[in-house]
Amino acid sequence: MRAARSGDRQALEDLLRRHHDRLYALCRRLTGNDPDALDATQEALIAVVRGLDRFDERSSFKTWAYRVATNAALDEMRRRRRRPEPGLPVAALTSLGSDALLDQAVATRLDVDAALARLPAEFRAAVVLRDLCTLSYDEIADVLEIPPGTVRSRIARGRAALADMLRDDVLPGPEQSDAGNPSGAADRPNPAHE
Repeated sequence: MRAARSGDRQALEDLLRRHHDRLYALCRRLTGNDPDALDATQEALIAVVRGLDRFDERSSFKTWAYRVATNAALDEMRRRRRRPEPGLPVAALTSLGSDALLDQAVATRLDVDAALARLPAEFRAAVVLRDLCTLSYDEIADVLEIPPGTVRSRIARGRAALADMLRDDVLPGPEQSDAGNPSGAADRPNPAHE
């Protein structure tokens, strides 16, 4: 990093290459699709190059780069609101015959990506930085520039919301279920009242 900062072009290329995949993975999970993730990653790498002189080393380079990439992804998501969504919706992909087109791992990833896309951006960023990028709570606080307690809250609330969404997407609701116990307590027979 110091060599890149002093003008060593090869060191800069090595630094960017070393962090590219992780920054792309972060942007992909935050934006929810490849085109926006590629745009955000490119913007992040440009911002890293332009901001290298201003990097003050109060945090690790990795944490700083994640902050830059997170901001680039959030900016891209704000710009996206003004554009139509690219590609087919997940429902269209699965209606084409999930057995023929998608194996279980891909289907699961699509479910997780779809659920992440429905999370509010502040929860999504905290969850992705913790669960995908494996940053510590303090590092996430530094990246998002929020207190560690807020990080914990956002991760807990984001994970809970994700679990609810994934459970709702995977498990049939009462209107979809043909067998088994009735789902609501009011629908279940109570022997004490018979």
